[in-house]
Amino acid sequence: MSDVLDRPDIGHNADDHLKVVGTRPIRPDGADKVTGRAAYGADFNMPGQLVGKVLRSPHAHARIVSIDAKKARALPGVKAVITGADFPNLADEFHEGGEAASNLRDMAMNVIARDKALYHGHAVAAVAAISSAIADEALALINVTYEVLPHVVEVEDAMAEGAPLLHPRMFTEGLEAKPDKPSNVAKRNRIARGDLDAGFAAADVIVEGRYTTKATHQGYIEPHATVASWAADGQCNVWSSSQGQFMVRTYCAKVLGKEISDIRVTPAEIGGGFGGKTVIYLEPLALALSRESGHPVKMIMSREEVFRATGPTSGAVMHVRLGAKKDGTLTAADVELKYQAGAFPGSPVGAGSMTALACYDIPAFRITGYDVVTNTPKVAAYRAPGAPISAFAVESAMDDLALKLGIDPIALREKNAVHNGTKAAYGPTFQNIGYVETLQAIRDTEHYRTPLGPNQGRGMAVGFWFNVGGESTAAVNINEDGTAVVVTGNPDIGGSRASMAMMAAETLGIAVDKVRPMVADTASIGFSMLTGGSRTTFATGMAVVQSAEKVIAELKRRAALIWDVNVDHVMWKDGSAWCLDPAKADEKPLSLEAIAGQSARTGGPITGQTSLNAQGAGPGFAVHLCDVEIDPETGHVTVLRYSAAQDVGKAIHPAYVEGQIQGGVAQGVGWALNEEYIFDRDGHMENAGFLDYRVPVASDLPMIDAILVEVANPRHPFGAKGVGEAPIVPPLAAVANAVRRATGVRMADLPLSPPKIRAVLDAKGG
Repeated sequence: MSDVLDRPDIGHNADDHLKVVGTRPIRPDGADKVTGRAAYGADFNMPGQLVGKVLRSPHAHARIVSIDAKKARALPGVKAVITGADFPNLADEFHEGGEAASNLRDMAMNVIARDKALYHGHAVAAVAAISSAIADEALALINVTYEVLPHVVEVEDAMAEGAPLLHPRMFTEGLEAKPDKPSNVAKRNRIARGDLDAGFAAADVIVEGRYTTKATHQGYIEPHATVASWAADGQCNVWSSSQGQFMVRTYCAKVLGKEISDIRVTPAEIGGGFGGKTVIYLEPLALALSRESGHPVKMIMSREEVFRATGPTSGAVMHVRLGAKKDGTLTAADVELKYQAGAFPGSPVGAGSMTALACYDIPAFRITGYDVVTNTPKVAAYRAPGAPISAFAVESAMDDLALKLGIDPIALREKNAVHNGTKAAYGPTFQNIGYVETLQAIRDTEHYRTPLGPNQGRGMAVGFWFNVGGESTAAVNINEDGTAVVVTGNPDIGGSRASMAMMAAETLGIAVDKVRPMVADTASIGFSMLTGGSRTTFATGMAVVQSAEKVIAELKRRAALIWDVNVDHVMWKDGSAWCLDPAKADEKPLSLEAIAGQSARTGGPITGQTSLNAQGAGPGFAVHLCDVEIDPETGHVTVLRYSAAQDVGKAIHPAYVEGQIQGGVAQGVGWALNEEYIFDRDGHMENAGFLDYRVPVASDLPMIDAILVEVANPRHPFGAKGVGEAPIVPPLAAVANAVRRATGVRMADLPLSPPKIRAVLDAKGG
């Protein structure tokens, strides 16, 4: 007998053995959230705390000549004023923290400017005072002398010869020859295979186009908020809303020149993140103000600050050229991606390049990406960072190819689809993927066969995300009454507490309401990567299952002691230990509760903990179908119907998976139709608020039909794959393709706002 869980091979669709996984229990944090008891970042308070506020640059690009804060410091009620001079200067240091590495030097300078302000809203100073009114008055008393510099906002303008330079010491990486002069292009990347010229020469049909997207914000409802306390002995405590308390600890330590062990971070509930809370903004400022004042400091961003000073995703310009045979077989593809990074290098163009052609088996291709700095807020991750942008371009071109060849758009994608054993464009060989199954699922829907009416169009698109694993720690502790506590280090941004409890309950063989999931602070559980990249259910779930298996091994050992038999004669099944020793045939099974009740006499507390670096995250594929109707008088687009199929591996909690898909669609529809950063001639964002930056609301959307395709990932004990990223990848193109079918004109510049569509209809005479 094994000393771990005697479980079936669940990773291979043995669903008949599952009792908890795949069901839809009520979320354990739901009652607190709907009754207002859940504590978010702004809900934390400490005795004697001060109010912290930030002075931000009024210019898009300016040299900071001097900062005079004497009047602010002298104002009664002001306890601290800080500037960039109060922080150490860091060397370049890259830190892996999710989908891409972050340069800690750049992050520190984004937290608070040093010699230059690089965008409108860049922090240049901060104050702590006894009230919000006094803090505002203090900010007004800080005199900053600026030398205003030329600025650049659009990505191609930033790449042009003679463009204003943001970083005079930045030279383009990734070129064949070392450049001899600085540039706003931080890096060029390239992925290629096969003979591109021969591939296009072999094509019967070639389509090409130029496509653009604008910067869009993640749109989380909860602004950034933190409370920080720097004690007299140098020990620091931080409470904040983020996607990773360990990320906050590491980054704060680096920015402030502290030891990691001196900082303890407690995660608050998170009111949305979508990748935008995988970096720090306020936490180091609050800590520095607390250090200077000797008091705890609380800081909360306004909605305007969120828009002006935190990361949207990139605006981009893309060129796509596709070659194909008359039967639709792709022969070549050439994709060029130019992504805004914002004020510092680090756009998601790398991931955009990796995912651009990942759904297609093409013999010859080239993907070239450019990471370009601009005088706009530093970009941050946004669900499947970079992939929706490149998918918009490639899937629009694929739709034009289908129209030109007269081929059904799903049939065209099926003909060129990757399969198990196909070498992906970005390198790995696909295994256990369900891409073709998702295409078939959409083709088989009643939606795909329903006729359309006047001014209506139907579009489809596909999307891909590679998903990640990474470092996670989890513990399972058994209480004296036989209930269990699951402790992890990942903030719950998509129902992960429920999925952790469900996987622990399934493994232990007990009811899910007997398991209490908790998200611990950095001093109470081992290191875990942040919650992002669709890694939590996969990686942290593996740690939970392995911890539960360690508990079972210990429970079997305790049962063996109680029965006085060899542990090899103990089996764990249905939440109880069963004695297999023929000499003890009369022994009744011992439940987990019974064993836990005797733990003090058999060796003490029963616990299991696992730390791992999870590998083998299964990639996710999504296929979306969208119907729209165009109002010919106003150009307004109404989304009539939407279906989304996705390969989810195994849905641990199907309702949460459906919610992830529906949420991704909603965000993607907003990106396609309405959302954009609008800058004036001075580089100021003109729509920094939800009144003018319009995200979709319930009345803008139909019911979204989520179709779960389950092709199990054998690397996970229950077959799970990450599901949170892929849903946002196809909607931009699916909506644009539907508009193309409704208007008869390819509109390649997002968002497809009513004035743009009205202009197209006017040009057609419609």
